[in-house]
Amino acid sequence: MDDSQYDKRGVLLAVAAFAWWGLVPIYFKSVAGVSPLEVLAHRVLWSAPLAGLLLALQGGGFAGLWRGLARAGVLRTLALSSLLIAGNWLLFIHAVDSGQLLQSSLGYFVAPLVNVLLGMAFLGERPGRWQWVALGLAGLGTLNLILRQDGPPWIALTLAGSFSLYGLLRKRVAIESVAGLFIETLLLAPLSLAWLGYEAWRGGLVFGHGGGGPSLLLMAAGVITTLPLIWFTAGARRIPLYVLGVCQYIAPSLQFLLAVWVYGEPFTTVQLTTFALVWTGLAVFVLAGLPVWGPARSRRRAG
Repeated sequence: MDDSQYDKRGVLLAVAAFAWWGLVPIYFKSVAGVSPLEVLAHRVLWSAPLAGLLLALQGGGFAGLWRGLARAGVLRTLALSSLLIAGNWLLFIHAVDSGQLLQSSLGYFVAPLVNVLLGMAFLGERPGRWQWVALGLAGLGTLNLILRQDGPPWIALTLAGSFSLYGLLRKRVAIESVAGLFIETLLLAPLSLAWLGYEAWRGGLVFGHGGGGPSLLLMAAGVITTLPLIWFTAGARRIPLYVLGVCQYIAPSLQFLLAVWVYGEPFTTVQLTTFALVWTGLAVFVLAGLPVWGPARSRRRAG
C-alpha cells in the first residue's frame, strides 16, 4: 500500500468517527434521565470488555498490547489520556443533558485551531501566516462571548482543550488504537465501579431499576463509545494533525444543526457573531491548508 492510499484510509476512518460523534447527542438525549456520572461509568465499563473482545479477535492483538506496554512511558501516557477522555466525556454528557449542545459544538469548532497551537508547542510545527489569521479570528469570537455574555464559554474551551490534548497524546503514544482504548478503560474501570456501587448504596442507581429500556440503552454505551474512538485513534496515527483538524469540522457541524433545528436551543446575535468569526477563521484555515496552494506557492518562488 502506498502512502497516498494509507492516508486515504486514515481520512475515511477520521470522517466516520467525527460523523458518529456529530450524531451521538441523539443517544445522550435518550438517557437524559440518568445522571451524567452514571452514564460515564457505563461508557467505561461496557467499553472495556468490547475493546478486549476486539483485541482478542485481532491476530496477535494481546501480544501487541504487551509489546506496547513494555515501552517506556506508554502506561503513564495512557493513564493521562484516560483522564483527559473521561473528563471530556463527562463534560459533553453534561452539556447535552443541560441543553448546552450549541456551546459544545462551538468547542469542537475551536478544537482544530487548538491543534495548531499544540502542534507548534509539542511537534515543532510552524503555522503559516493564514493559520495565524484563522487563530486570531477564533480568538476574537471567543472574546466576543466573554465580553458580551456572563463570562468565558467554559464548556466550549474545556472540550476543545481536553479533546485536542487527547488526540495529541494518542498520536504520539506507541501502541495500537484498540489496545490503547482497552488499557484506558481498564484504568478507569475501578473508579466507575466505585461510583456505581455508591449510587446503588444510596438508592440512586438507574441501571436495573428504571425498567428494561434505560438499562439496555446504558449497555449500548459500549458500542456507542468504542467504535468511533477506535476509528479516531486509528485515523489519527495515519494522517497529519492538520488533516485531523479539518475532519473535526464534521462533528460540530452536525451538533450545531441538532442543537438549533432539532432541540431548539436559543441562537442569539451574540452567538451568531462568535460562530461567524470562528467559521471565517476555519474557512481561512482550510483554504490555506489545501494541497493545491503549496505547489502553487512553490512554483511562484521558483519562477
